Amino acid sequence: MNTLKRRVAMQTRVVPAADRGGRPGTRPASDVAPNPACVIGPDQQCRHALVDELANRRLFEYERAVRGRFTDVVDMLRAISALQHEPDFVEQAQRIAMQRMGWPLPDELLRNAWVRGLDMRALHAHCQFHAARSCVRLTEQEQAPWRDSLPLQASELAECGFHTVDISPCADGRLQGVVPYVLRMAQDGHVMVKAYAGAMFDVEADMADWARRELERLNGGFDHLPGAADSLRYLKVAVYHFSSAHSAEQGCAFHASNDRRSVESAAARLDELRVAIERTYGVGAAPEVLLIGLDTDLDALRIHLPDGDGDVNPHRYVDTAELYRETLGMQAQAAREHIAARVDEAQAMTGWGQGWGSMRGGMRRLVLALAEANLSQIEYVIRHHAGRYAVIGHDEEFICAGEALPDLQLRNLFYLAHLDTVEEGAADLDVGLRIFSGLNVRQGLAVPILVHFGYSASVPGSRERAVARARRVHDAIVARYAPLAAQGLLQCRMAVSADDGSERCEFLDAPDAGAAH
Repeated sequence: MNTLKRRVAMQTRVVPAADRGGRPGTRPASDVAPNPACVIGPDQQCRHALVDELANRRLFEYERAVRGRFTDVVDMLRAISALQHEPDFVEQAQRIAMQRMGWPLPDELLRNAWVRGLDMRALHAHCQFHAARSCVRLTEQEQAPWRDSLPLQASELAECGFHTVDISPCADGRLQGVVPYVLRMAQDGHVMVKAYAGAMFDVEADMADWARRELERLNGGFDHLPGAADSLRYLKVAVYHFSSAHSAEQGCAFHASNDRRSVESAAARLDELRVAIERTYGVGAAPEVLLIGLDTDLDALRIHLPDGDGDVNPHRYVDTAELYRETLGMQAQAAREHIAARVDEAQAMTGWGQGWGSMRGGMRRLVLALAEANLSQIEYVIRHHAGRYAVIGHDEEFICAGEALPDLQLRNLFYLAHLDTVEEGAADLDVGLRIFSGLNVRQGLAVPILVHFGYSASVPGSRERAVARARRVHDAIVARYAPLAAQGLLQCRMAVSADDGSERCEFLDAPDAGAAH
């Protein structure tokens, strides 16, 4: 009887927008150790045979474009602030905003600046929301150069035996780029991403997602994928994180930067999901699971290897930073063989990491593909971020509460509190507010919270229900953090998006005076 059956029976150089003068909680790269995989120097090129340099250049161009919109906000507001006592201030301010950002500012925030001064809290939040919306609406155009070149497309996942990959990273903003950048996986209809603080996903919600996708499989919904649809499985992935340079300070806030608690909690949550499905639907029904650790300083991975029973172990993993270093200078085929050998060695380990047999062949293929793909991201950080990110801590621009903005994924761009109601998502929101108390409130800036939900354009009444949900969540957030809201230190807006892309990040609140929607 395998382990799960017994349980059922028994019951890891652009300076981000933090070029704002250094926000609290950040550390410059010069304060930390270099990348352990490779350091660019006189005798070291850091060019790995398995790295996709073209994809790295295109991803870097995308990062610069998105980051630039938020960096430009600060520069634009500083320029406007210097003009607030000019007689034609409103006209000058709107002209600067349109020239630099492409959208106007709310007139009511500008007209009385000569009396009360500019409300920089409201203006800054307004611009953050509009910058985010611009990024969302340009995703198709700006991601086109690299999206289809990502190595892990739906067809490759199907070759590994999976019709759906459901990924739950921690809601920490440093993991917001985990799918396209760190994993180099294309997010489409076969890849789902739902972030939760501490990677503590909702077991019941995941059971419902699993059941829906399995029903689609039984109804022929995945017949277009290679291989026999009957043999394809559902894969659940939990992604925890840690900081190799400052583990006690820059680890997971939800787990109080306790790395051991982070990995063990994520592993336990995966076990809970498998047990819950087997108890409900029968032995053998449980999805396959994978546990991944992300070093947010380097974007290197710890890929925890399932055993023959499908169980993951906190002590049994391969480290991609080590794999990069060990295979640097090898020809591509030799590097792949070395990585495969190291994976097999880890599978066969004894002691604390010992498992029951080897993982399924398709899972081994996926692990090898993930390890190889991540080498490109390790080199991306080496070449474009000086080996470690300039800011290894938090530097998010805003909080997104509800559902993630469509296709907008970039490290430290926003903190995601995935929720349907504030009551159930209180822990995630509180972590986000705690982070932004250091990032924004201490500097006198407001915490920008964008309440966002998606809807199905083909389902009657879906948009109306999404709007109603957004309004409930908005009101509950303002009530929960009333002292901040009363001081103007909480700025909250609402938006919805259609799943077919016909409506993307459309603001729901009344149009700002003078603003174009």
